[in-house]
Amino acid sequence: MLSRVINERNIMNTKLSRKTFDWRNYIVYIAFVIILIFFGVTLGNQGFLLPSNLLNIVRETTMISIMAVAMTFVIASGEIDLSIGSTTAFAALISALAIQAGFGFLGGVVAGLLSGLLVGAVNGYLTTKIAIPSFLVTLGMMQLVRGVDMWITHTNPVPILNMTFNNVFGSGNVGPIPSLLIWSLVVLIIGHFTLKKTPFGRQILATGGNRLSAEYSGVNTQRIKFTALLLTSVAAAIAGMLYSGMMQSARYSFGDGDELSAIAAVILGGTSLFGGNGSIIGTVIGSLMIGTINNGLIIMGLDVSQQMVVSGAIIILAVAFGKKSR
Repeated sequence: MLSRVINERNIMNTKLSRKTFDWRNYIVYIAFVIILIFFGVTLGNQGFLLPSNLLNIVRETTMISIMAVAMTFVIASGEIDLSIGSTTAFAALISALAIQAGFGFLGGVVAGLLSGLLVGAVNGYLTTKIAIPSFLVTLGMMQLVRGVDMWITHTNPVPILNMTFNNVFGSGNVGPIPSLLIWSLVVLIIGHFTLKKTPFGRQILATGGNRLSAEYSGVNTQRIKFTALLLTSVAAAIAGMLYSGMMQSARYSFGDGDELSAIAAVILGGTSLFGGNGSIIGTVIGSLMIGTINNGLIIMGLDVSQQMVVSGAIIILAVAFGKKSR
Protein backbone atom coordinates (compact mmCIF):
# COMPACT_ATOMS: atom_id res chain seq x y z
CA MET A 1 0.00 0.00 0.00
CA LEU A 2 2.69 2.46 1.08
CA SER A 3 4.92 1.47 -1.81
CA ARG A 4 2.08 2.00 -4.30
CA VAL A 5 1.24 5.43 -2.90
CA ILE A 6 4.86 6.57 -2.99
CA ASN A 7 5.36 5.19 -6.51
CA GLU A 8 2.29 7.06 -7.71
CA ARG A 9 3.59 10.22 -6.08
CA ASN A 10 7.01 9.75 -7.74
CA ILE A 11 5.34 9.24 -11.14
CA MET A 12 3.32 12.44 -10.67
CA ASN A 13 6.43 14.34 -9.60
CA THR A 14 8.30 13.03 -12.64
CA LYS A 15 5.54 14.17 -14.97
CA LEU A 16 5.43 17.58 -13.34
CA SER A 17 9.21 17.95 -13.47
CA ARG A 18 9.15 17.23 -17.21
CA LYS A 19 6.69 20.04 -17.71
CA THR A 20 8.28 22.56 -15.35
CA PHE A 21 12.05 22.40 -15.13
CA ASP A 22 13.20 24.27 -12.02
CA TRP A 23 16.93 25.03 -11.99
CA ARG A 24 16.75 25.56 -8.21
CA ASN A 25 16.41 21.79 -7.79
CA TYR A 26 19.94 21.46 -9.17
CA ILE A 27 21.47 24.41 -7.33
CA VAL A 28 24.07 22.29 -5.51
CA TYR A 29 25.42 20.87 -8.78
CA ILE A 30 25.46 24.32 -10.43
CA ALA A 31 27.14 25.90 -7.41
CA PHE A 32 29.72 23.11 -7.24
CA VAL A 33 30.70 23.64 -10.88
CA ILE A 34 30.87 27.44 -10.42
CA ILE A 35 33.10 27.07 -7.35
CA LEU A 36 35.40 24.64 -9.17
CA ILE A 37 35.69 27.05 -12.10
CA PHE A 38 36.28 30.02 -9.78
CA PHE A 39 39.09 28.34 -7.84
CA GLY A 40 40.45 26.78 -11.03
CA VAL A 41 40.82 30.21 -12.64
CA THR A 42 42.08 32.09 -9.59
CA LEU A 43 44.29 29.34 -8.12
CA GLY A 44 45.20 27.33 -11.20
CA ASN A 45 48.81 28.50 -11.06
CA GLN A 46 49.03 27.51 -7.39
CA GLY A 47 48.25 23.86 -7.95
CA PHE A 48 44.50 23.79 -7.22
CA LEU A 49 43.71 21.78 -10.34
CA LEU A 50 46.52 19.26 -9.89
CA PRO A 51 45.13 15.69 -9.66
CA SER A 52 46.93 15.24 -6.35
CA ASN A 53 45.11 18.26 -4.88
CA LEU A 54 41.70 17.20 -6.23
CA LEU A 55 42.27 13.71 -4.83
CA ASN A 56 43.27 15.30 -1.54
CA ILE A 57 39.90 17.12 -1.42
CA VAL A 58 38.07 13.82 -1.84
CA ARG A 59 40.18 12.13 0.86
CA GLU A 60 39.72 14.96 3.36
CA THR A 61 35.94 15.04 2.86
CA THR A 62 35.50 11.28 3.18
CA MET A 63 34.63 11.39 6.87
CA ILE A 64 32.14 14.25 6.44
CA SER A 65 30.61 12.48 3.43
CA ILE A 66 30.06 9.26 5.37
CA MET A 67 28.43 11.07 8.28
CA ALA A 68 26.38 13.23 5.92
CA VAL A 69 25.03 10.19 4.05
CA ALA A 70 23.72 8.76 7.32
CA MET A 71 22.51 12.19 8.41
CA THR A 72 20.40 12.32 5.24
CA PHE A 73 18.31 9.43 6.58
CA VAL A 74 17.84 11.14 9.96
CA ILE A 75 16.86 14.52 8.52
CA ALA A 76 14.64 12.92 5.87
CA SER A 77 12.79 11.16 8.71
CA GLY A 78 12.18 14.49 10.42
CA GLU A 79 14.87 14.25 13.11
CA ILE A 80 18.43 15.56 13.61
CA ASP A 81 21.63 14.28 15.25
CA LEU A 82 24.06 16.77 16.78
CA SER A 83 26.16 14.17 18.59
CA ILE A 84 27.99 12.63 15.63
CA GLY A 85 31.10 14.82 16.04
CA SER A 86 31.80 13.73 19.60
CA THR A 87 30.77 10.14 18.75
CA THR A 88 33.47 10.18 16.08
CA ALA A 89 36.15 10.84 18.69
CA PHE A 90 34.55 8.40 21.17
CA ALA A 91 34.64 5.50 18.72
CA ALA A 92 38.19 6.34 17.63
CA LEU A 93 39.41 6.39 21.24
CA ILE A 94 37.61 3.19 22.27
CA SER A 95 38.93 1.44 19.18
CA ALA A 96 42.50 2.64 19.85
CA LEU A 97 42.33 1.65 23.53
CA ALA A 98 41.05 -1.82 22.57
CA ILE A 99 43.96 -2.29 20.18
CA GLN A 100 46.40 -1.09 22.85
CA ALA A 101 44.89 -3.61 25.27
CA GLY A 102 45.81 -6.42 22.88
CA PHE A 103 42.48 -7.15 21.20
CA GLY A 104 44.00 -6.66 17.77
CA PHE A 105 42.45 -5.45 14.53
CA LEU A 106 39.07 -7.15 14.85
CA GLY A 107 38.77 -6.27 18.51
CA GLY A 108 39.45 -2.62 17.74
CA VAL A 109 36.88 -2.54 14.95
CA VAL A 110 34.20 -4.28 17.02
CA ALA A 111 34.86 -1.97 19.99
CA GLY A 112 34.58 1.09 17.78
CA LEU A 113 31.33 -0.07 16.21
CA LEU A 114 29.83 -1.03 19.57
CA SER A 115 30.59 2.41 20.98
CA GLY A 116 28.70 3.94 18.05
CA LEU A 117 25.80 1.55 18.55
CA LEU A 118 25.65 2.44 22.25
CA VAL A 119 25.38 6.18 21.57
CA GLY A 120 22.86 5.64 18.77
CA ALA A 121 20.70 3.33 20.89
CA VAL A 122 20.53 5.87 23.73
CA ASN A 123 19.71 8.67 21.29
CA GLY A 124 17.05 6.54 19.61
CA TYR A 125 15.47 5.33 22.86
CA LEU A 126 15.20 8.81 24.41
CA THR A 127 13.82 10.26 21.16
CA THR A 128 11.28 7.58 20.29
CA LYS A 129 10.30 6.06 23.67
CA ILE A 130 10.60 9.03 26.03
CA ALA A 131 9.52 11.49 23.28
CA ILE A 132 12.30 14.01 23.94
CA PRO A 133 13.06 16.02 20.77
CA SER A 134 16.12 14.65 19.01
CA PHE A 135 17.61 18.15 18.91
CA LEU A 136 17.74 18.26 22.73
CA VAL A 137 18.76 14.62 23.18
CA THR A 138 21.67 14.78 20.77
CA LEU A 139 22.73 18.25 21.96
CA GLY A 140 23.11 16.87 25.46
CA MET A 141 24.74 13.70 24.15
CA MET A 142 27.23 15.82 22.21
CA GLN A 143 28.46 17.43 25.43
CA LEU A 144 28.31 14.21 27.45
CA VAL A 145 30.31 12.13 24.99
CA ARG A 146 32.88 14.87 24.40
CA GLY A 147 33.42 15.02 28.15
CA VAL A 148 33.89 11.24 28.25
CA ASP A 149 36.37 11.52 25.38
CA MET A 150 38.49 13.96 27.39
CA TRP A 151 38.04 12.08 30.67
CA ILE A 152 39.16 8.62 29.58
CA THR A 153 42.33 9.88 27.90
CA HIS A 154 43.10 13.00 29.96
CA THR A 155 43.11 14.80 26.57
CA ASN A 156 46.19 12.81 25.50
CA PRO A 157 46.35 11.19 22.03
CA VAL A 158 46.23 7.39 21.87
CA PRO A 159 48.70 6.04 19.29
CA ILE A 160 47.70 3.10 17.07
CA LEU A 161 50.58 0.83 16.08
CA ASN A 162 48.47 -1.80 14.32
CA MET A 163 49.35 -1.15 10.67
CA THR A 164 46.57 -3.39 9.38
CA PHE A 165 44.07 -1.12 11.08
CA ASN A 166 45.84 2.03 9.84
CA ASN A 167 45.96 0.77 6.26
CA VAL A 168 42.34 -0.37 6.13
CA PHE A 169 41.09 2.79 7.84
CA GLY A 170 42.72 5.74 6.18
CA SER A 171 46.40 5.38 5.37
CA GLY A 172 46.49 2.52 2.88
CA ASN A 173 45.76 1.96 -0.80
CA VAL A 174 44.09 -0.80 -2.78
CA GLY A 175 46.38 -0.82 -5.79
CA PRO A 176 46.60 2.82 -6.88
CA ILE A 177 43.29 3.74 -5.20
CA PRO A 178 43.35 5.28 -1.68
CA SER A 179 41.29 3.32 0.81
CA LEU A 180 39.47 6.52 1.82
CA LEU A 181 38.16 6.91 -1.73
CA ILE A 182 36.88 3.33 -1.66
CA TRP A 183 35.12 3.97 1.64
CA SER A 184 33.42 7.03 0.13
CA LEU A 185 32.22 5.16 -2.94
CA VAL A 186 30.95 2.16 -0.96
CA VAL A 187 28.96 4.34 1.46
CA LEU A 188 27.59 6.47 -1.42
CA ILE A 189 26.36 3.41 -3.34
CA ILE A 190 24.86 1.69 -0.29
CA GLY A 191 23.20 4.90 0.90
CA HIS A 192 21.73 5.77 -2.50
CA PHE A 193 20.42 2.25 -3.09
CA THR A 194 18.94 2.02 0.41
CA LEU A 195 17.12 5.36 0.20
CA LYS A 196 15.77 4.92 -3.33
CA LYS A 197 15.26 1.19 -3.76
CA THR A 198 14.39 -0.38 -0.42
CA PRO A 199 11.24 -0.38 1.75
CA PHE A 200 13.31 1.14 4.57
CA GLY A 201 14.20 4.14 2.38
CA ARG A 202 10.57 4.63 1.36
CA GLN A 203 9.47 4.40 4.99
CA ILE A 204 12.07 7.00 5.97
CA LEU A 205 10.63 9.45 3.42
CA ALA A 206 7.05 8.63 4.39
CA THR A 207 7.80 9.15 8.09
CA GLY A 208 9.42 12.53 7.48
CA GLY A 209 6.77 13.61 4.98
CA ASN A 210 3.73 12.90 7.12
CA ARG A 211 4.16 10.77 10.23
CA LEU A 212 0.46 10.19 10.85
CA SER A 213 -0.22 9.13 7.27
CA ALA A 214 2.78 6.80 7.43
CA GLU A 215 1.45 5.20 10.61
CA TYR A 216 -2.00 4.74 9.04
CA SER A 217 -0.21 3.00 6.16
CA GLY A 218 1.35 0.53 8.56
CA VAL A 219 4.77 2.11 9.07
CA ASN A 220 6.29 1.76 12.53
CA THR A 221 7.62 5.32 12.62
CA GLN A 222 9.25 4.89 16.02
CA ARG A 223 11.30 1.97 14.74
CA ILE A 224 12.23 3.89 11.60
CA LYS A 225 13.47 6.91 13.55
CA PHE A 226 15.30 4.70 16.05
CA THR A 227 17.08 2.91 13.20
CA ALA A 228 17.99 6.19 11.50
CA LEU A 229 19.57 7.54 14.69
CA LEU A 230 21.40 4.24 15.13
CA LEU A 231 22.76 4.55 11.58
CA THR A 232 24.21 8.02 12.14
CA SER A 233 26.10 6.91 15.23
CA VAL A 234 27.49 3.85 13.45
CA ALA A 235 28.53 6.05 10.52
CA ALA A 236 30.19 8.43 12.98
CA ALA A 237 32.02 5.46 14.52
CA ILE A 238 33.32 4.43 11.09
CA ALA A 239 34.37 8.03 10.42
CA GLY A 240 36.20 8.06 13.75
CA MET A 241 38.15 4.94 12.85
CA LEU A 242 38.99 6.51 9.47
CA TYR A 243 40.29 9.61 11.25
CA SER A 244 42.41 7.51 13.58
CA GLY A 245 43.67 5.25 10.79
CA MET A 246 44.70 8.28 8.76
CA MET A 247 46.43 9.96 11.72
CA GLN A 248 47.65 6.63 13.21
CA SER A 249 46.34 7.80 16.56
CA ALA A 250 43.04 8.75 18.21
CA ARG A 251 42.36 12.17 19.73
CA TYR A 252 39.51 13.59 21.76
CA SER A 253 39.23 16.53 19.32
CA PHE A 254 38.31 14.36 16.30
CA GLY A 255 35.04 15.42 14.70
CA ASP A 256 34.83 18.78 16.46
CA GLY A 257 32.32 20.78 14.37
CA ASP A 258 31.73 17.93 11.92
CA GLU A 259 28.05 17.75 12.86
CA LEU A 260 27.49 21.23 11.38
CA SER A 261 29.42 20.39 8.22
CA ALA A 262 27.41 17.19 7.76
CA ILE A 263 24.08 18.98 8.27
CA ALA A 264 25.13 21.73 5.84
CA ALA A 265 26.10 19.10 3.24
CA VAL A 266 22.73 17.38 3.61
CA ILE A 267 20.71 20.59 3.25
CA LEU A 268 22.86 21.90 0.42
CA GLY A 269 22.31 18.57 -1.32
CA GLY A 270 18.57 19.15 -1.52
CA THR A 271 17.20 17.36 1.55
CA SER A 272 14.54 19.35 3.34
CA LEU A 273 15.44 20.31 6.90
CA PHE A 274 11.84 19.40 7.80
CA GLY A 275 11.97 15.86 6.37
CA GLY A 276 10.08 14.05 3.64
CA ASN A 277 12.69 14.01 0.91
CA GLY A 278 16.37 13.29 0.47
CA SER A 279 19.17 12.84 -2.04
CA ILE A 280 22.32 10.89 -1.21
CA ILE A 281 24.12 12.01 -4.38
CA GLY A 282 23.20 15.63 -3.62
CA THR A 283 24.52 15.18 -0.08
CA VAL A 284 27.88 13.89 -1.29
CA ILE A 285 28.15 16.75 -3.80
CA GLY A 286 27.33 19.16 -0.96
CA SER A 287 30.09 17.60 1.11
CA LEU A 288 32.57 17.87 -1.75
CA MET A 289 31.56 21.50 -2.26
CA ILE A 290 32.34 22.33 1.37
CA GLY A 291 35.66 20.48 1.10
CA THR A 292 36.50 22.32 -2.12
CA ILE A 293 35.78 25.70 -0.53
CA ASN A 294 37.93 24.86 2.50
CA ASN A 295 40.76 23.67 0.27
CA GLY A 296 40.57 26.78 -1.92
CA LEU A 297 40.55 29.10 1.10
CA ILE A 298 43.62 27.38 2.54
CA ILE A 299 45.50 27.76 -0.75
CA MET A 300 44.42 31.41 -0.82
CA GLY A 301 46.13 31.83 2.55
CA LEU A 302 43.06 32.66 4.65
CA ASP A 303 43.49 32.00 8.36
CA VAL A 304 41.23 29.81 10.48
CA SER A 305 38.99 32.68 11.60
CA GLN A 306 38.33 33.73 8.01
CA GLN A 307 37.60 30.14 7.03
CA MET A 308 35.07 29.94 9.88
CA VAL A 309 33.32 33.07 8.57
CA VAL A 310 32.88 31.48 5.16
CA SER A 311 31.78 28.15 6.65
CA GLY A 312 29.19 29.94 8.76
CA ALA A 313 27.85 31.70 5.68
CA ILE A 314 27.51 28.31 3.96
CA ILE A 315 25.48 26.92 6.86
CA ILE A 316 23.16 29.93 6.78
CA LEU A 317 22.67 29.47 3.05
CA ALA A 318 21.98 25.79 3.61
CA VAL A 319 19.24 26.51 6.12
CA ALA A 320 17.78 29.15 3.79
CA PHE A 321 17.63 26.65 0.91
CA GLY A 322 16.05 24.06 3.19
CA LYS A 323 13.32 26.45 4.25
CA LYS A 324 12.71 27.53 0.67
CA SER A 325 12.33 23.96 -0.54
CA ARG A 326 9.68 23.45 2.14
